[in-house]
Amino acid sequence: MGKSMQCLIILLLIFGCNEKHPNSESSSPFENDIPIPVSNKISLAGSLEPDIIRCLKVQEAISPSLSPDGTMVAYRTRLTGEYQIWVTSTDRLSAPKQITFGNSVTFHKWSPGNSGILYGTDKEGNEKEGFYFISSDGLKEKVLLPASDAYRFFGDFNKDGSLFAYATTERNGVDFDIHVYDLKNGTDKKVYVGKLGYYPISFSPDGQHIIISEQMGEDANNLYLLNLSDSSLSQINKPNDYSYFGDIQWKTDGSAFFMCTNLDEDFTGIALYTLENKTLEYQLKKDHDIEQVLLTDNDSMLHWVSNEEGYSKHGIIDVTNGNEVTSPAWPKGTLYLTASTGGEKIMAYINSPNIPGDLWSWVPSSKEVVQVTMSNHAGLNLNSMVLPKAHSFSARDGLTIHGLLYSPQNISPSTPIIIKVHGGPTSQARPRFDALSQYLVAKGFAVFDLNFRGSTGYGKTYARENNLRKRENELYDLEDAVKYLTESNIGNPKKIAIMGGSYGGYLTMAAITRLPEVFACGVAFVGVSNWVTALEGASPELKAGDRLEYGDIDNPEDRVFFESISPIKYIDQVQAPVMVLHGANDPRDPVTESDRFVEGIRKNGGEVAYLRFPDEGHGIRKMNNRITAYVRVAEFLERNLN
Repeated sequence: MGKSMQCLIILLLIFGCNEKHPNSESSSPFENDIPIPVSNKISLAGSLEPDIIRCLKVQEAISPSLSPDGTMVAYRTRLTGEYQIWVTSTDRLSAPKQITFGNSVTFHKWSPGNSGILYGTDKEGNEKEGFYFISSDGLKEKVLLPASDAYRFFGDFNKDGSLFAYATTERNGVDFDIHVYDLKNGTDKKVYVGKLGYYPISFSPDGQHIIISEQMGEDANNLYLLNLSDSSLSQINKPNDYSYFGDIQWKTDGSAFFMCTNLDEDFTGIALYTLENKTLEYQLKKDHDIEQVLLTDNDSMLHWVSNEEGYSKHGIIDVTNGNEVTSPAWPKGTLYLTASTGGEKIMAYINSPNIPGDLWSWVPSSKEVVQVTMSNHAGLNLNSMVLPKAHSFSARDGLTIHGLLYSPQNISPSTPIIIKVHGGPTSQARPRFDALSQYLVAKGFAVFDLNFRGSTGYGKTYARENNLRKRENELYDLEDAVKYLTESNIGNPKKIAIMGGSYGGYLTMAAITRLPEVFACGVAFVGVSNWVTALEGASPELKAGDRLEYGDIDNPEDRVFFESISPIKYIDQVQAPVMVLHGANDPRDPVTESDRFVEGIRKNGGEVAYLRFPDEGHGIRKMNNRITAYVRVAEFLERNLN
């Protein structure tokens, strides 16, 4: 639940275990009551006969961070079972080398000074990170900020990499203060006493200022300029409507910066903010979101990545004359770009249904792109993976709802369907590799990845169609999706399941309780069963945006509304079998949300299976846990839909 300002990747969301959490309000033993099937083998287009475990063991390389000269790249992969940092050359002249070996790494960034890599880890998913610094060869390492009870948010390095800015709740456990850490002498200095939802995101080139982002709901923020000489904070602009400002790209001389924003627009475009006259002027607008901007080649080349029906498109503008430049032919999928300090090399992270996540490099003087990482595909023929088709339909109030349908070859009106609902809710179902979805499609199921109202990718207006008191309307998008699928002869109305994680877990719980005859079964990962307790117990990062996205839990009228849409209120209406999964260390949606939901179903004599892991948080990390969870989820869906 909630959209972090850090780069995407969390919300693969699977959990399970039989250990009772010490803070649980329920007296139920919460046993794991579904046996792991011995075999779930299928045939995938000329490959061996892999089971769901083989699908889960497909590897990926994520979060590329280039060395300043562009010769090396650091990335994360979980080849060993948890995400660790690996380093390799961008020209493939050296073999990849693992340099971290401890807890799962949550973020990393190469220092602009080329002195090493800063990274973070937490304790089994609790999101309370410690910060560490390691040499690129992995031979030297030191603790910068040991893990504590505080939440931290890494911001940015200064130009030479001697300093980095971060936010922390160290002072009172709630408000995020801005700190600057000096890597040369190991000193940590508080430079601004902040409040809920203040995060540093970019140093100015001269190191005298830091751009601060204040979270305003899940899809909006305000920008401020923090003067480090006197700790004064000035707002960069004051939007009339809540707007998004991000992806800051400074000009070399520090006089201005490019950014992505939807200020006074429905879709996100590229704008230039000039410090001297405090003006913001759009440089590029499209009829879809531009989600990334990158400035290279001594400010002469402006790269952008747009989101067009879920797929990414890379464009380049020559800033000196305004002309568009031909971009390289990256493989089709979703795309994230990063560049070396001078722009000599561009690195792309690409993910699609047949590319589980790998890195490509491009030298702008060449037309050729080079695949740098070649992650292990566990013997699967990735060309056999199913690509989705975009579908749209009208909801009962006339709003157009979108989704991606993954279909088996022999789809017919009798085909069982899983409606998959993403987290966020300000997120988007996009064409990426998903092990469980591909496995289910190969088994003869269809998966409809739904972008219900409130999803991103379709403009600011669409993303806010579920805010505040409009939140209940998204529930009926689920029922309308079932109607569309059945009336279009895509699936069998008696064989449609609902499955989702985080906010999608809430929607699954809501659908099972409030639309009890619509779905054959449901699978809820880390969901919310009681909005009152969930909002009261949310982490500081989430609370920073909750009041604008949801409402004020301390307001009596809002509180009554939250109670009215909480699945737990309708727990006695559950008819379909349900599977619930949660991590005991979840700081976003406390595990007690699932505890009480499961207990309520069992007290009413309903059928529910519960997997509860003591060593996970809000996102799946450990390979053994992923295998346990996904194997059981696959078996549950097959048992209840066939």
